Amino acid sequence: MTNPFASSRVRKAAGLGLLAAGLVSAGCSKKEAPETEPVIPVQVAEAQRVAVKRTVAAEAIVFPLTQSAVVPKVSAPVREFLVNRGDHVRRGQLLAVLENKDLTAATVENQGMVKQAEATYRITTAASIPEEYEKAKQDARASKQALEAAQVLYESRRELLRQGAIARRLVDEANVAYVQARSQYEVAARHLDTLEKTGREAQVNSVEGQLEAAKGRFQAAEAQLQYSRITSPIDGVVTDRPVYPGEMAAPGTPLLTVMDISRVIARANVPVDQLDFLKAGNPATITGHDGSAYPGKVTVVSPAVDPNSTTAEVWVQANNPGERLRPGETVEVSIVAGTIENAVVVPTAAIVPASDGSASVMVVGADSAAHEKKVKIGVREADRVQILEGVSPGERVIVVGALGLQDNAKVRIETADKHE
Repeated sequence: MTNPFASSRVRKAAGLGLLAAGLVSAGCSKKEAPETEPVIPVQVAEAQRVAVKRTVAAEAIVFPLTQSAVVPKVSAPVREFLVNRGDHVRRGQLLAVLENKDLTAATVENQGMVKQAEATYRITTAASIPEEYEKAKQDARASKQALEAAQVLYESRRELLRQGAIARRLVDEANVAYVQARSQYEVAARHLDTLEKTGREAQVNSVEGQLEAAKGRFQAAEAQLQYSRITSPIDGVVTDRPVYPGEMAAPGTPLLTVMDISRVIARANVPVDQLDFLKAGNPATITGHDGSAYPGKVTVVSPAVDPNSTTAEVWVQANNPGERLRPGETVEVSIVAGTIENAVVVPTAAIVPASDGSASVMVVGADSAAHEKKVKIGVREADRVQILEGVSPGERVIVVGALGLQDNAKVRIETADKHE
């Protein structure tokens, strides 16, 4: 007779054996299944051979094209200002007036002296020297005869006085007449002697010199008066006016500052290794703080290098419509130094910088894997960069997804639209 418990144990053991066999089989199948490698989606662009512009970029400080610190030439209080800061002025425009009453009086006085000298000059040049000389000789002859007659009269009366024939009063009168005649003769003789020695030319030169001296003094006084009227030496805008009306204007101290900012100069310090590519006339662009661009050109490339910064100053000149570029502000200058033909370029986004200053790109090979390549970078232009070494034209460089990507990682190329 069959034992029902034994049959139950057999069935139970068989079931456990089947369960164990199933577990072992399942474990074996897990170990044998291969592990799947992740595929990373990326976007790529081909390296191309094109012409690129060699561009030198640097920060710069804006300066006016021209400026003038208006300095008075005379010391006097300021009577009035005719302009304020921010006013636009023209060359020769009156900006301020100094107190000038004393200068006006001096000008009037010297003008009168000029008229007097002119009158003397006209009289002298109009006179006939030969006629004057003949008259002087006649005057000298007549005065000599009068002297001789007065002398004879005086001596004769003195003799009569000695004899007691006339009064003393008559002798004294004769003596006075004799002295006067002698004085007149000496004057006439000296005048004749002067005419004989000098002549017409010397006399004309004398009065002409006096006239020129008077004119010089008048011109000096007129210039001093003109200096009291302060005018602008250039076209521009008034940027500073440190003196107030009534204060003393002193020579050597600026009264106003006028700047011409219709055109500006951006002065940039450029590294010495980029100077060889720059020359006067290179096209350039000045970019202001608001992003506005102003086309210009290089006007100066300094031949001297600052030994402390190993840079040289480069000037970029540009028109300043609306005067939006202000002197003293910091701007960006971009100078086109030339064109490189047949350059290998990739998008700037493809460059993966390293902590040591080097750079690399991730290139997708035919095996659909990313391969890291060290590159040497050349010229940068907008959103692309020249590759001097490391990449050939036609190679596909990763522009999206390269950051943190391992070398030889499997990738899947996607378009920009699909990725977005």
